[in-house]
Amino acid sequence: MAPAISGNQRVWSRREVEGLIADGRKIIILRDQVLKVDAWLPYHPGGDKSILHMIGRDATDEITALHSREAQALMQRYVIGRIQGRWENFLPPIQGGTFRPLACKSTEDEGLPDDEDASSSGRSTPTSVFDARGEVRRRAGNDTPLSQVSSGSSSPERGQFKSKEACVAHAISSDLSKYPSLDLSSQDRVIAKYRQLDEDLQAAGLYKCPYSAYAVEFTRYLTLYALFLTCLHYHYYALSGLFLGLLWHLLAFVVHDAGHLSITHGFHTDSCIGIFVADFLGGLSVGWWKRNHNVHHITTNSPEHDPDIQHMPFFAISSRFFSSLHSTYYNRQMKLDAAARVFIKYQHYLYYPILLFGRFNLYRLAWSYLLDPAQAPRKGTAWWHRYLEMAGQVVFWYWYGYRTVYLSIPTWPSRVAFLLISHMVTAPLHVQLTLSHFAMSSTNLGTHESFAQKMVRTTMDVDCPPWLDFVHGGLNYQVVHHLFPRLPRHNLRRAQPFVKAFCDDVGIPYVIFTFTRGNQEVISRLGEVADQLKVLEECRKVAAKDLIEGRHSH
Repeated sequence: MAPAISGNQRVWSRREVEGLIADGRKIIILRDQVLKVDAWLPYHPGGDKSILHMIGRDATDEITALHSREAQALMQRYVIGRIQGRWENFLPPIQGGTFRPLACKSTEDEGLPDDEDASSSGRSTPTSVFDARGEVRRRAGNDTPLSQVSSGSSSPERGQFKSKEACVAHAISSDLSKYPSLDLSSQDRVIAKYRQLDEDLQAAGLYKCPYSAYAVEFTRYLTLYALFLTCLHYHYYALSGLFLGLLWHLLAFVVHDAGHLSITHGFHTDSCIGIFVADFLGGLSVGWWKRNHNVHHITTNSPEHDPDIQHMPFFAISSRFFSSLHSTYYNRQMKLDAAARVFIKYQHYLYYPILLFGRFNLYRLAWSYLLDPAQAPRKGTAWWHRYLEMAGQVVFWYWYGYRTVYLSIPTWPSRVAFLLISHMVTAPLHVQLTLSHFAMSSTNLGTHESFAQKMVRTTMDVDCPPWLDFVHGGLNYQVVHHLFPRLPRHNLRRAQPFVKAFCDDVGIPYVIFTFTRGNQEVISRLGEVADQLKVLEECRKVAAKDLIEGRHSH
């Protein structure tokens, strides 16, 4: 009789893992370990969505990038066994993947080996994201505009539309022509080089936070705070609002640092720093940001899954949004309704005016998160963070809404001016947040693409002199940041040469533009998508007219 195999030593086949997922189990692969994380979902401080996008996948690089070694050690309690050999990813259920129950093998699967799943046999393929013109116009290098690069045939003339399938094929082909092959050996090489790069950054001490840099930052904060209070005292309300808005702009980068645990690297310490700055001083929610941002880092630039590019009805960065696709993050249809048609047709003109009001939308998102118990962690060590954030909201609206706007400013015109100026001056932050992704690829290259390749493909850096880094808050190094989210922002410039060398070594284009050029690329992308919508509507009008006239001819 064979000896019993302990739970965490059992070897699971691919077919058995598929059966577990079909039964509703939340299974992810970490290195060669099989983790069943069902029990962890309500405890995860970053929300359940980011975990759901990893079901059935080798999540080693995503977990390593976003979690400390201490957090990874805690995951060992969920190990139920291991795998042998290289793991080939499933398409997660949240993204449309289908799975066969282990006890049920249909006649359609006859002849397939037990470790082969339906998706690998061609019956379950990921929904490709197409971009009829924007994705065709990928860049060949850092100095070639998107609008001057095409792969294969030229873009269609106005009034001529390819089928959706042709657009998908062309967009994917364009991306594949500039990046390493998606075959397993090529992607394994990218993965190995990326993991070596992580070790090199650790050896160079770049994960250590340079606290002296925060001393300089703190001096800036105190200066802006003093200017805000001084101008408020002497009734220069517009200037006071300006300095407060600039202070909020800089403090947002501290929240970003704390959310990634890159300040002290301690979960509760950095979380409390983030809550104090975001909620008490800014009226925003770091808990909402974590839930949103973790998904963004895993599903970067995916129209169906990345909340950071889901801005319907105001913006669409891909013609894929024309199909009123379903957002897996918000769990609703992003409809191309009458309002969306108006906004998107003119989105390249409305981009900056709309972003002037971006902070108001963050208030809405913060309260939608805090008032919905299902979104915030309800169990575990982070259960009390939501209540601390609520207290922070009360304090913020007391000192800002009541003490500052209402009591310190005597007239309603001055109050409105102060309110608008203090909020609108933060618009460059919202430009920065969208700049590094809006002009980049939104094509889905399937389950074989490595984490590192996808991050570089969907993200660009912004070039600026070192003395301006504090204005961008590290967000100008988005390629470096997406590859290594826990890297302290004051070390990102030092890490950039390492990342460039990695990209040159594996053959992945590294995209970096100046701030002005990056804005031009974003406006160009928005304009292209706006033109696509106009052409699409013209085609529909012509088709409707032909149909009516055809009926009359009978």
